Amino acid sequence: MLFSPTVRTSLIFVAVALFSLLFADIAITTSNPWQDLGNFFLGVVTPDFFTNAGLTTALLRTLAFAFVGVALGSVCGFLLSLVYRFLPVRIFCAFIRAIHELFWALIFLQFFGFHPLTGVLAIAIPYSGIFAKVYSEILDEVDPEPGRLLPPGTGIIPRFLYSRIPDCWAQLRTYTAYRLECGLRSSAILGFVGLPTLGFYLESSFSQGLYSEAGAMLILFYLLIATMPLWVRPKLLPLYVLGAPFFLGEGLPIVWGNVARFFTKDIVPDPLRDGEGLAGLLPWLSDLMINEALPGIWNTVILTQIALVATGILTLLAFPLISTHFGGPMRRTSGHVLLVIARSTPEYVLAYILLQLWGPSMLPAVVALALHNGGIIGHLIGRQTNTIRLRPDAPTGVNRYTWELVPRVYRSFLAFLFYRWEIIMRETAILGILGIYTLGFYVDSAIQNIRFDRAMILILITALLNIGIDALGRYIRRKLALQTMPTC
Repeated sequence: MLFSPTVRTSLIFVAVALFSLLFADIAITTSNPWQDLGNFFLGVVTPDFFTNAGLTTALLRTLAFAFVGVALGSVCGFLLSLVYRFLPVRIFCAFIRAIHELFWALIFLQFFGFHPLTGVLAIAIPYSGIFAKVYSEILDEVDPEPGRLLPPGTGIIPRFLYSRIPDCWAQLRTYTAYRLECGLRSSAILGFVGLPTLGFYLESSFSQGLYSEAGAMLILFYLLIATMPLWVRPKLLPLYVLGAPFFLGEGLPIVWGNVARFFTKDIVPDPLRDGEGLAGLLPWLSDLMINEALPGIWNTVILTQIALVATGILTLLAFPLISTHFGGPMRRTSGHVLLVIARSTPEYVLAYILLQLWGPSMLPAVVALALHNGGIIGHLIGRQTNTIRLRPDAPTGVNRYTWELVPRVYRSFLAFLFYRWEIIMRETAILGILGIYTLGFYVDSAIQNIRFDRAMILILITALLNIGIDALGRYIRRKLALQTMPTC
């Protein structure tokens, strides 16, 4: 076991994370971090649901953006999945899903402004790429035999609808419902760039020190996600999707001249706009790479590797909380609540809260990424251990954990971890908007300085970096023969 390929790979990643710690900015810079943390938890246990008049509107718009964005993304993703076998389609889908929803929102804000279309497209575009990949994988696993039994001359579309869809309908429906939960988190954080969702009011309450209001918003958001099985019913979904556009709000009108100017002028590199040609473009690119892209890439990779290993450690500590092989029903119920909170809170929101409490450094980002992703994988691994039957004389306590359960779930644990590697990279990049010196910091700075040409190059670099990490993760999973499985 000690010298198995999975263990050796794990030790390599731990070594890389420890090396990365030498260059990471890990510190608490606020003067009274524990007092601030105490005030925050006091606000959570004493929530104020009635002071903020916009809370109901924020929740409705959070739901509306999620439903419309996910619905549009699922339809486009399904259509793309039908031709996903073609290389150009796979490259296109990999590119659009590699760019985070907040980056898409920042792009659309520049020419659509604070219009509902900005939020809808920011969710729908990356989700189209995600849906296309996952739907394609689900469809590829369908048994082709029923299609051969249909009468000769049956058209392609009827053959597809009657022989393939019924066999995988349950998987398609389950994954789409799961992606809706992810859409709610994505919708909530769009408020941090000014759209009228929950994140907008949460940021406002925190900046004013109104922790009871912020606590009320977080509690309502947790309840919204925890009760999804009760109110997200197949018969009600058409009603939700048809009604959601009416709750998006009107926003500001779109100035189509801004749209044309963005694509014909704003994103054209400055030397080309000024007629300097390639002679001016090369120094411009060199300056961008040396002063912004390379530092951003370096910090993004460092933070990603530390967060990946921290996620793995937290997962191994968390899954016993809900495993039937440890503790009683009360402990498992408490564990479920903790993991629901961890995985339901968007990384961006967690990082924002911790940055307010601990000050700007990589520490809040590492903790936020580890808590969220560890909560997701810990929940999945914990459920997997519940299907394992132990022999009557199996050891108990620490020995049961160390010698019975961890070896049996370790390959699944690594598969989930490497699958989320690219997702952690996407989140690491976007956390730069909060002031951490990852690629998102330089993207946001370029946009704030109305240098959209530089911002677009940096976003392109971010997408290519994510595609590279995704390819490397798939290569490692394939070399270790780890089963791949889609997660949010």
